[in-house]
Amino acid sequence: MNVNQKITNQGERYNRRNFLKKTALTAIAAPWIMRFPNIYAKSNEKRNIIFILSDDHRYDAMSCLNHPIAQTPNMDRLLKDGIHFKNAFVTTSLCSPSRASILTGLYAHKHGVLNNRTLIPKGTLTFPVELSRAGYRTGFVGKWHMGGSNDNPRPGFDRWVSLRGQGQWFNPLFNIDGIRQKPDGYVSDLITEFSLDFVKKNKDRPFFLYMSHKAVHEDFTPAPRHKDEFKHVTMPRPITFPDTDENYQDKPDWVRRQRKSCHGIDGLSYTHNIDFDGFNRRYAQCLLGLDESIGALTDLLDKEGLLEDTFIIYMGDNGFQFGEHGLIDKRVMYEESIRVPFFVHCPSLTSGGRVVEKIVLNIDIAPTLIDAADVPVPSSVHGHSFLPLIKGSGVDWRKDFLYEYFWERAYPMTPTIRGLRTEKYSYIKSYGTWDKYELYDIENDPYQTKNLLGDVFPPKSGGTPEGNISDPELKKLVNGFEERMSQIIEETGGNLKPQW
Repeated sequence: MNVNQKITNQGERYNRRNFLKKTALTAIAAPWIMRFPNIYAKSNEKRNIIFILSDDHRYDAMSCLNHPIAQTPNMDRLLKDGIHFKNAFVTTSLCSPSRASILTGLYAHKHGVLNNRTLIPKGTLTFPVELSRAGYRTGFVGKWHMGGSNDNPRPGFDRWVSLRGQGQWFNPLFNIDGIRQKPDGYVSDLITEFSLDFVKKNKDRPFFLYMSHKAVHEDFTPAPRHKDEFKHVTMPRPITFPDTDENYQDKPDWVRRQRKSCHGIDGLSYTHNIDFDGFNRRYAQCLLGLDESIGALTDLLDKEGLLEDTFIIYMGDNGFQFGEHGLIDKRVMYEESIRVPFFVHCPSLTSGGRVVEKIVLNIDIAPTLIDAADVPVPSSVHGHSFLPLIKGSGVDWRKDFLYEYFWERAYPMTPTIRGLRTEKYSYIKSYGTWDKYELYDIENDPYQTKNLLGDVFPPKSGGTPEGNISDPELKKLVNGFEERMSQIIEETGGNLKPQW
């Protein structure tokens, strides 16, 4: 039974007073001048664009990247024929702020979505609106998750199929173009069916599909067909896993204390009712459904003769820790939390099988897709189009970025965090607690085992720690990081004193 049949059969259960008039903006067709002809499949035709977003997918949780458990043959196929952005990051490792940064190309301190409850302010520029104005038929399917349980249609989308809040793994409630329906099935499969339906109905005109999965968000829940996979597999423990004085000797105290919380490895048994190996197995099982979804979509594109010319971007909305520093979840600025899987597939645009080392960010999605639609990228956007990186042309690219996370009342174990990630270093500052700052040489210490500021405390009055650093070279390095962070914050309309 297809999705439309499921909806028809069950539609009478729901109160039609919930019907909401669709508010998506009318697409405005325009004869755009071909400024970048190699972006397009034909001289007079825009490329189709598909953006696939997953939830809590680790940067290394793919079988082609030698993950101990994960099996992702369909992602592997796209990555093999595409471009792998090895150093992809989010500027805030939390669902809603990251998703808002994807849509707007802005840092969280500018778009204002600092938690999982806040709506994007009305009138904020988003790339779907720009694609719609450029003549694309636009569709959103899946998890929106900006504004708590608000699932109303958003500007810029001609087709709207959204979960309410986090959504449910089975028989989830969808808002379908303003009417709430509850089709039977597993959420990843239903998102796939709606997405395939959109492609089939719009294959003869330029379309943009935003396919936004719930998977693999915790509480990891696989499709019934996958629940017995990996039953006897065990996971190796990260080198920063042990609860020892040696492991935490130069870390802030709040990191070790977090072990026993719902975001810590020692909290798994009583907050999640599962052990470490089971937690990893459930994640890998849930990931199978996500990978099958990508396979179904690419198979359809191949069958319709669209795969070669469709510009596909895949990424995760944030990373996820599995025992690193004794933690699970995200939010913090450790590598496993802020790094994301990120690859592009479009054989007719660029040769595949390449790895790009440059730093790309979630704030780069909006300007890239606006650029791909041959629309001028607004100067107000903080990110940059990575089309030049895809095409292999020389470009002056970023060498660092600002990371920020804002304290949440519901999860007080993680303080407000600001930091600077460069190509070589990770500089981390926590606010609201007088504790050590952190500095790691990522090139030589990729697992962040040695905090170069482990014996340095910031002044009791707060502020920067340079005055308490005795080594002149280290002091100079930290002073440079402080100056660069201030520069980025001021240039992007932020406040030098973060909200916390």
